[in-house]
Amino acid sequence: MHIRDLPYPDPGRPDVRSGPRFLFWLGRNQLGGQVKAALWGLVHMAALVSFPLAIGFGVQAVVDRSGSRLAMAGALMVGLTVLTALGDAMLHRAAVTNWITAAARVQQLLARKAVELGSALTRKVAAGEVVAVSTGDVEKIGWFVEALSRFTAAAITTVALCVALVLYQPALGVVVAVGVPALALAVLPLLPRAARRADDQREKAGRATELASDTVAGLRVLRGIGGEELFLGRYRNASQEVRVAAVRSARMWALIAAVQVALPGLLLIGVVWYGTSLAREGRIEVGELVTVYSAVTFLLFPLRHFEEIAMAYSFSRPSARRAARVLALRRSSAGGEGTATVATADTAASTGPLSGDLYDPVSGMLAPSGVLTAVVCGDPDAAGRLADRLGGHPADGGPGDGDHGGAPSALLGGVALDEVALASARTAVLVQDKDPVLLSGTLAQLLDVPRSGEVSAEKALEAAQCGDVLEALAQASAADEGDADPMRARITERGRSLSGGQRQRLALARSLVTDPEVLVLDEPTSAVDSHTEARIADGVRRLRTGRTTIVFTSSPLVLDRADRVVFVADGEAAGVGTHRELLGTDPAYRAVVTRETDGESAARSAGRSTGPTGHGLADIAREDIGRIEEQIEESA
Repeated sequence: MHIRDLPYPDPGRPDVRSGPRFLFWLGRNQLGGQVKAALWGLVHMAALVSFPLAIGFGVQAVVDRSGSRLAMAGALMVGLTVLTALGDAMLHRAAVTNWITAAARVQQLLARKAVELGSALTRKVAAGEVVAVSTGDVEKIGWFVEALSRFTAAAITTVALCVALVLYQPALGVVVAVGVPALALAVLPLLPRAARRADDQREKAGRATELASDTVAGLRVLRGIGGEELFLGRYRNASQEVRVAAVRSARMWALIAAVQVALPGLLLIGVVWYGTSLAREGRIEVGELVTVYSAVTFLLFPLRHFEEIAMAYSFSRPSARRAARVLALRRSSAGGEGTATVATADTAASTGPLSGDLYDPVSGMLAPSGVLTAVVCGDPDAAGRLADRLGGHPADGGPGDGDHGGAPSALLGGVALDEVALASARTAVLVQDKDPVLLSGTLAQLLDVPRSGEVSAEKALEAAQCGDVLEALAQASAADEGDADPMRARITERGRSLSGGQRQRLALARSLVTDPEVLVLDEPTSAVDSHTEARIADGVRRLRTGRTTIVFTSSPLVLDRADRVVFVADGEAAGVGTHRELLGTDPAYRAVVTRETDGESAARSAGRSTGPTGHGLADIAREDIGRIEEQIEESA
């Protein structure tokens, strides 16, 4: 895999049973790249550790006063220098490629998991943890993948050099062959404690990141209640805990590094002392002593990779465990608890196109096929959970849902959406969140989404009342590009260059152009004025004729244009009918829609019961309906 070929067409199905298994799976999928990097590492390190042979050959040539052999030693050193430089450059290139491709594979897996779970992801894992896994943890995993090939080359080179020294000079070679493994294994007793300290540092850093992420998300509320100082105190304490943990971890790794420096030095002193004794006795030549001494000196370089792989594994193992935990999350099924049953695109049974009535068994909400259904829910959190279930996510037993743990997601045509392939569920039902995100790019790219082909971008933009948005984008495009085509105008990240109402309408147009079998819109007109809201309701109704559309709203302008209104109270469908029928017959519905307080409702009821005209409930309801009609006519 080359960097230019990224992203992967399919990142694969990871082994998420544990962190080490996940790392092994990554390495197995990069076997070709690892072998390539290891081979270049062997070229580099073999050339590097062969310098002692050339040096010893040259020293012996000087002792013997042989000019030809000295020239050969010089030529050999030049050749080894070229091989060392070439091997080092290619090893770095191959190892970094392994790092980048492994990180890209993990990020693609995380992105696919986020798409699969949708908003349910942050209910299963804290948002700060997801951010930490997709940034710092991915980097640490990539570091281990990169270091693995260098360690492999270093291990092979070290073993080969020890064997060669034993054959070249048995007396000194045996000392080196025994001492080098002892050096490599000397740090093993220190690694568990270093790994625990690294884990502690990472956990504290994750909590600090989660605290910062959650606080930024609720910054406006935090400022509104004067809680900034409280947050700063908590975050300051969390950051100090991270600092202390980092210092403790660094001390342990410093000790390991010191051991890796001190012990090879002791080995080198021992080899020189013993070799000098052998040279005095005439058992070895001076050139042989220089060769062995130089070989031990050069062995210090590959030995560093033993320390690096130990550090990389210690840091990457907990990172891999956290990544595996996120990647192990699945869409739950009604048949089990938590995340017991998996229903993904490659494991779920193949089904044909889904259609029919959409029914939520938790609340009892029914949206008949082919009509515009409005849902009024006084609790925004309960409305969000209901929207998730309609999109194929099962009930999580959250507050307001009652005791519905293990209940299925919504049923489309009698088929539970969480029991079919994810691709089929997403094709059949599209849920637009209350706060949809606009990615950076041109307007044409924004609307370039999977679609049925029945709804053009022009029709979708017209239904969403995006005329003024197109004019503004055309002016911006003319100023920047010299072309007044609004479809080529660039939209900044998250649509920050647009107003809230403009972002909302463009997001609605993007949802309309997909033309799904069922479209669920959560408060799609909350940021627009009443006149635009009425026109959007008419446009959506007209464009979605014959298609199932569900709109979560409490706006009378939208509710009056719906074919059917479902009032959800305390997690249950408490009333069904048209907007005007519910206004006249359901006081709780009327209180939600008209923002009427309990005191106003009580006063109204008392006035009706004692009024001199003796108006009954039906008469007062007609008065309310008349008042709402006047508001609708004025806004239209």
